[in-house]
Amino acid sequence: MTVDQGGAPADAPLSLPAKLRQLAAERPDDIGLRFIALDGSEPAFSYAELNRRSSQLAAALAERGVVSGDVVALGLRNSPQLVLAALATWKLGATPVPVRWDVPDWELERVKEAINGRVFLGAADLGWIDETENAPVPDLPDQVSPRVQGICSSGSTGNPKIIVMERPAVYREVVTTPFIAAWGVTVPRPETILVPAPMYHANGFAPLQHLFAGDQLVVLEKFDAARVVDVIERYRVSTFTATPTMLQRIAALPDIDDRDLTSIQWIIQGAALMPRTLMHRWIGLIGPEKIVSIYGMTEALGLTALRGDEWLEHQGSVGRGLGDTEMRVLGPDGEVLPLGEIGDIYLRSATSPAYTYVGDAPRLPSTPDGFASAGDLGYLDADGYLYLVDRRVDMIVTGGANVFPAEVEAAIIDHPGVSDVVVVGLRDESWGRRVHAIIAPTDAAAPPTTEEIRTFTRSRLAAYKVPKTVEVVDAIPRSEATKVNRGALVKARGG
Repeated sequence: MTVDQGGAPADAPLSLPAKLRQLAAERPDDIGLRFIALDGSEPAFSYAELNRRSSQLAAALAERGVVSGDVVALGLRNSPQLVLAALATWKLGATPVPVRWDVPDWELERVKEAINGRVFLGAADLGWIDETENAPVPDLPDQVSPRVQGICSSGSTGNPKIIVMERPAVYREVVTTPFIAAWGVTVPRPETILVPAPMYHANGFAPLQHLFAGDQLVVLEKFDAARVVDVIERYRVSTFTATPTMLQRIAALPDIDDRDLTSIQWIIQGAALMPRTLMHRWIGLIGPEKIVSIYGMTEALGLTALRGDEWLEHQGSVGRGLGDTEMRVLGPDGEVLPLGEIGDIYLRSATSPAYTYVGDAPRLPSTPDGFASAGDLGYLDADGYLYLVDRRVDMIVTGGANVFPAEVEAAIIDHPGVSDVVVVGLRDESWGRRVHAIIAPTDAAAPPTTEEIRTFTRSRLAAYKVPKTVEVVDAIPRSEATKVNRGALVKARGG
C-alpha cells in the first residue's frame, strides 16, 4: 500500500483543504475565483492566492476561538471575503453555514441564535478579513470537518431551520462531475461556472465544491440579467444554475437573440417550476440538449431531473428519479395514489447524505420505510415522470376547489403586459379564499387592467382558477435568490 507525504493511504479521500493545497501547488497561477462587483471592479484570485489567504484567515479565526467541530456563521453577501471565509472554516475542521443577510434584524438575530456558531461574520467584519492578508502565513495541520456545510431555510414565520449535511468535508469527484454527464455528455474541463445567485442559498453555495475540482468560479455580487449575459460573453461561461425568475429576466432582454451564448455547454434550472413558455424560449436560445431541470430540496432527500429534449416529450415534468432516487405520491392516509392523481411527493435515496437540523424545526414527514416529503404536491405519469404542481402550504382552497398558485402564475406571466407575478389566496367571505394576482407591469405607465388579466387567464385556465382580484405593484418583493415570501404578502393584505 502506498502512502502520501502526510502518512495517509494514497487512495484515501483528500480533505477539502488538502485538495486546495494540491491545486495551489500544481496550478498556482490559474484563476480559481473571479468576482463581478457592483462597482465595476472584477478582482481575480489564483489558486495559490486562495490557499494563502484562506490560511491567513483561518489563523485569525482560530484566535477568535474556532476549533474543529465548531460552526462558523457567514452572514456575508457574495464576495471574495465570503469564499475565503468558507475555505478558512474548512481549514480549521469547522462547518461553514452561510446566512441570509437580506432579512430584518430581528429575523437575523433569531437565526444567529439558532445556529449558535462560535463566530458570526457579517458586513462589519469585511475590513477585519481584508486585514488578515498582512498576517504571516501559518503552517496549518490538515483537518476534516465532520459536517461539510449547513444551509439556512426560514421564512418570516415558523422556527428557523438550519440544515446540516452529515458528511465529512472531503473531496468527492462525484460531487463535482458536471451534472449533464448523467446523459452521457462529456464537457470540456475545467469549466467556467457562473454563480448568479446569493451564496446563502444551496444552489449558490454548492459551486464552491467545484472550486476544488479546478473549475473557475465567476461570482456575481448581485444578480442582474444584463450583467449575466455580458459576463457569459466576456468570460466564456460554460454553465450556471438559475431560477425561473432569473431565466425569465434574461430572456426578456431586448437584444438577447443577438447575444453570443455559444460558450454555454449546459445549464441547470431549479428552485421552482419552470413555466412551459419559458422553457420553450430557452430551448430556442441554447437548444434542448443543454437544459437540465431538477427537483430536489436542501435536505437532499433525493433528486429528479430531465433534459430539455426529454421535457419536450413530457412537457411540465421535473423528471424521473436520478441515480437511486425513488418516488411515491401518497394520499392523506399514506396510501399510494394512482398515476395522474395529485398527492404528496415522497422521495428516498440511500446514497444521499444524511441531514440534521440545528434549532427547533421539526423533521420532515416520513414513512416507516424511509421515504420523506418536503411538502410538495404532484403526480406521476405512466412513464415514471414526476409533475410538480405546487407546495401544499401555498394551495388555495376557493369555493371548495383547490387552486395551485404556480399554475395560475404560469398562465399570467405570458401576458405581454406582465413582467412578474405572484398569486396568493386572500380571505374572502363568499369564497373562503379568493385567488388574488399581484403583478408587476412591463410598462408602469400602462399596466394591464384587472379585466384584461382575467380575460387572458380565462382563455388558459378553468373559470374557478381565474383571479378574482388583481393588484398592480411597481415590483414583486423578492429575495436576492428571487424567492417570494407568500405568507408575508398575505399578511400584509389582511390574511
